Amino acid sequence: MSDTSARLRQPLVRSLPLAAPLRLGRPSDTWFLPALSVVVASAVPHLTLLAIGRLDLVIYTMAGSLCALYGHGLPYARRARTVAGVVLSMTAGLAVALVTASLTHSTAVLVAVGALLAAVQKAGCDATRIGPPGHVILTFVSCAALFAPQRLAQVPAHLALTLAAGAIAWLVCTGPGLIRREGPERRAVARALEVAADCAAAPGPRTRHAAAAAVHAAWQCLLASGRPTPVRRSLERLVVHAEAALSSSQPDPDRLRAWAALTRARGPVPVPPPAPGAADELYGIDAERASPRASGARRTLLRSLGPGSHLLPVAARTLIGCALAGYLCAALGVGRPYWAIVTAASLYQANVTLTWNRTLQRTLGNLLGVLVFAAVLPLSRTGPLALVLCCLFFSFAAEALITRNYWLGSVAVTPMALLVLEFGGAHPAGELIGDRVLDTVLGALAGFLAAALVTNRRAAGRVERALEATARARTDTERAYADRVQAGPAGLDRARRTLTARLVELREAADIAAGEWWQRALPEQELLAAERAGHRTLAATAHRLGPPVRAPERRCGTVAPAPSNGAA
Repeated sequence: MSDTSARLRQPLVRSLPLAAPLRLGRPSDTWFLPALSVVVASAVPHLTLLAIGRLDLVIYTMAGSLCALYGHGLPYARRARTVAGVVLSMTAGLAVALVTASLTHSTAVLVAVGALLAAVQKAGCDATRIGPPGHVILTFVSCAALFAPQRLAQVPAHLALTLAAGAIAWLVCTGPGLIRREGPERRAVARALEVAADCAAAPGPRTRHAAAAAVHAAWQCLLASGRPTPVRRSLERLVVHAEAALSSSQPDPDRLRAWAALTRARGPVPVPPPAPGAADELYGIDAERASPRASGARRTLLRSLGPGSHLLPVAARTLIGCALAGYLCAALGVGRPYWAIVTAASLYQANVTLTWNRTLQRTLGNLLGVLVFAAVLPLSRTGPLALVLCCLFFSFAAEALITRNYWLGSVAVTPMALLVLEFGGAHPAGELIGDRVLDTVLGALAGFLAAALVTNRRAAGRVERALEATARARTDTERAYADRVQAGPAGLDRARRTLTARLVELREAADIAAGEWWQRALPEQELLAAERAGHRTLAATAHRLGPPVRAPERRCGTVAPAPSNGAA
């Protein structure tokens, strides 16, 4: 079958799953980190406000406390910068919302500002790859503040409360570094060892890609961790072993899993025997760690948000969907249209299929969460302390459950969001429940409609650019391998890591494009050939054996498969 006929028969609108998005998965091995962090970061300001009788200010301190949810997969040096940036971004969004709320009471203006904030926050979080919970927390806080009564003279004091609570969240997130300095690095390396063991036990395209992604993430974590220490040196050697297992003809998955278990534990990091090319690899790590990285990160960020970026259509979906949801709720007389805006904003993922999955999860979770709220409302109204404890409990429960499935976490998020309104005074339960159900349904409908109608044809173009970048990275790696005597181990090691990153980006781009609507078919054969050739190059250059593999030639939209050799 020709590639052209395959492209013609591929449907422009792909089928959408119903049951798969709702299945429960395994909980994250680090779910307790954000769960405990947000509880501690929230408890201090909550209990302080309770003691002085000003629980009506919880919404402003809560904005800073929720910043404790971010950055838990990062080494502490980068985490400190990241959480500080989240606190400042949260404060900036809140400032825009509070000033707007104090200057106008026009629902049309408030909805427009809320939709614009949601789009900007979505684009910013995607461009910086901030990770979970992404833009949703920022949008929830800023949109809630838009529809809260506000006077311009109150804004500085309310922002000061947010910054104070954000400082507590920063201390909570970075404080564990004083006890276990290399904790994030150990978890990243253990993950790489576990996935490499899975690939060694059951080799295949999916396990090989997952292992390459985990190894790449471990290297990035170690590079961002700061100066080398004896523990980090041992961790680097373990990653070298995980990387070598991907190209070994006789890998030992049991040994990799044993090292992973010891790395996760609180004891000393295992010291593995030297792996092939370990000395060169570690020398290359030192050279790359010493090279300046800030300017490259800034260029990457600007390129992610520049003209032609694949993130802009998703931001446009967020803007249109949130505005449509807010105006629709306002037209129907719903008193809190920001709930619909937040519902729509929470749906947008990398493609239409993933957005549909999140639509099902969010709708089911919110509807079940409303029932939970109705059950706990009488308890929360027994006293201010009971209300505070209920909010802290649901904050913990949300993070404990959301890693199994988003809808399960939403069951806890919804009552927490509704209980926050009780800090400003009691509201009729029926009104709260009815508005929340209506906002959830309208927000989900409007949000997915915008995702389906706003096309993202740049997704396929991103795949083509990723193919070209992968081909260049393969050529550079082979050149560095051929000239390894003159270029030195640092150049080869950097080239290999760049190729690994390009292979990860290629698979990510292909997966995103595969779930989009209204676009041309993907070059599946070319993708498969490029991935195979890239992994063969990594295998050959890892062992430092034999001649480098020849790069595949691109001919009329296809890639000629690279010839195999002994190292592959």
